[in-house]
Amino acid sequence: MSQYYPIDGTPSLVSPDISLENSQPSNVLKLGVMASGNGSNFEVVAQAIQAGKLNAQIQVLIYNNPTAKAAERAANHGVKAVLLNHRDYKKREDLDREIVKTFNQHDVELVIMAGWMRLVTQELIDAFPDKIINIHPSLLPSFKGVRAVEQALETGVKITGCTVHLLRLEMDSGPIIMQAAVPVLPNDTAETLHARIQIQEHRILPLAIASLADR
Repeated sequence: MSQYYPIDGTPSLVSPDISLENSQPSNVLKLGVMASGNGSNFEVVAQAIQAGKLNAQIQVLIYNNPTAKAAERAANHGVKAVLLNHRDYKKREDLDREIVKTFNQHDVELVIMAGWMRLVTQELIDAFPDKIINIHPSLLPSFKGVRAVEQALETGVKITGCTVHLLRLEMDSGPIIMQAAVPVLPNDTAETLHARIQIQEHRILPLAIASLADR
């Protein structure tokens, strides 16, 4: 377990203790990314690839919100972005079938849910068994759902964090790949706590991707 000090000087713990230098895939890993909003996790993966720290390539970004900034980030990195607006599909399964079709067209091997704010169905999970990872702002299995940071504050826990895990049908569940613990400070708000958690999300997501490469 490694101790890190992010930009605000607050300690955090990351487990398992691996580095990108020691966890590189033997071949270029072909990634498909799903995002609904700002796309900061897309950005950190793209930057790790650009810096030569992650031996991977983002084949395509799928986004479901027409105003998502993630699409702009993809354009800045020369990555194709495909809008699949969930409002255009009557059933979740219909959307997921189109997601699978798009990823297959772009030869995707590993799917990264980087702030995808929609529940998925077995259609997607079966198409990429144990090849879909999600990042969530809590130490799962605690605080599932969209209000994870607020739940941590409301319950008074002293430590929270973030988790990268393999996707399963149940929301925010599945085998855990990597976690980072972040202390809750006395004067934290949802905004300040989430900002510190996000620093750790950006640290562990490329590590988790690298750790899965040769499985």
